[in-house]
Amino acid sequence: MAKLSIKLTIVTFESPYPAPDPRGNPVLTSPAVELLIPRWIAPVVPQGSVLEKHAIAIQGDRIVALGPVAELIAAWPDARQTALPSHLITPGFVNLHSHAAMALLRGVGDDLPLQQWLQERIWPLESQLLSADFVFDGSVLACAEMLRSGVTCFNDMYFFPESTVQAAQLFGLRIASAIVILDFPTPWAGSAEECLRKGLDLRDRLRSQERVHFTLGPHAPYSVGDAMLREVAKLSAELSLPVHMHVHETSEEVAQSLAQHGCRPLTRLAKLDVLSPEMIAVHAVHLDEQDIRLLVEHGVHVAHCPHSNLKLAAGIAPIAKLSAAGVGIGIGTDGSASNNRLDLLAEARTAAFLVKGTSGDAAGWPAHQTLRNLTLSGAAALGLESEIGSIEVGKCADLIAFNFDDPALIPSAADPVAQLIYAGGREHLSEVWLGGEAVVSKRQLNRPAAVRVLHEVAARAALWQTSAQYRS
Repeated sequence: MAKLSIKLTIVTFESPYPAPDPRGNPVLTSPAVELLIPRWIAPVVPQGSVLEKHAIAIQGDRIVALGPVAELIAAWPDARQTALPSHLITPGFVNLHSHAAMALLRGVGDDLPLQQWLQERIWPLESQLLSADFVFDGSVLACAEMLRSGVTCFNDMYFFPESTVQAAQLFGLRIASAIVILDFPTPWAGSAEECLRKGLDLRDRLRSQERVHFTLGPHAPYSVGDAMLREVAKLSAELSLPVHMHVHETSEEVAQSLAQHGCRPLTRLAKLDVLSPEMIAVHAVHLDEQDIRLLVEHGVHVAHCPHSNLKLAAGIAPIAKLSAAGVGIGIGTDGSASNNRLDLLAEARTAAFLVKGTSGDAAGWPAHQTLRNLTLSGAAALGLESEIGSIEVGKCADLIAFNFDDPALIPSAADPVAQLIYAGGREHLSEVWLGGEAVVSKRQLNRPAAVRVLHEVAARAALWQTSAQYRS
């Protein structure tokens, strides 16, 4: 089969700023205020709180007030009012671990354990299919799915990261893009050193983009050597970049480390100075007491991906123990090839139930704690907790609203957050605001350019599928 060649669509957006006056001087005006008036608001901070008869005032991209409806209307009588009488507003969700472009590999390796899935299906297909075009198309599909599931920020790890960043910008999403590092050659880079050089160059070029952030992304302890891991630790400290890394995902990984290095992976990473509050340990399934102590001592965050771990038969992470020890835990979907659904709310529900079931404590990971893990905990892991993750004055207006006017959510019960976590689904998500912009309304994507490109990508997705089947 001839190699697919698909031209990326370059998207431009109109400036949000007013045109200059006839002399060329900028016309400075204050953005209009919008009042969001839902039935409930779950601000996350303080934890456990639910506000009724309250409103959120948005000006530009920021939350400028949170208070009783009457007070905010009195303060801004001319503000545009958006009434949501049957809705719960929460902060936007933070997907703490994803491989967005793998949406195009959904279903290619089902019902296989991790190493067989990787070595027999994923890596061979990636070696043949990977390109900037492939990553852009897959990322467009993933961004549309995540956005309509309430995700407003995602922490991604994949090759050709500029293509994923472009897709995120198309939809208005916030992204933390990993500088992916592996010791073996890939279609994106021939060595770990080239991975790092290309990734840092991309970071330098995009540092002015407000919604684009970066992490250092050594793939895993078994795929990156000591010298490069030391360099990662050094750069993380110097540049204040989080380290985003798969760790202790399988028992085989731990056994391999013991055989090759004489210690468990986290112990090796501690010796190499990789462990720190800047680190996001993805999966963290196979942990003993010493591993947990290391995570606590170094302030490491964990990205919990229960559906991927269960589907690949990797195991169940000891989240109850980690939570009790004070480890910061966010929630991730992983990629569509191992999940196969980018539904963070469903992921959180499973996570909460697993804690209860494995600990024998029905009060373990209660609903409000789970909402915090979906939002502020993920933001904190990325170093973005001062900007997103809770509904507070001064923070970015990244907000989502769920419509409770549905038989599946009636009666609304005493606690709408518990109703959302235990009974709600992404099908109940109605509205999404990113930086104050309504990017989803009544479940429909609002950006015309994003909708157009999404339709184009969907139309050619069959070509990628045919190519994947041909190479399988």
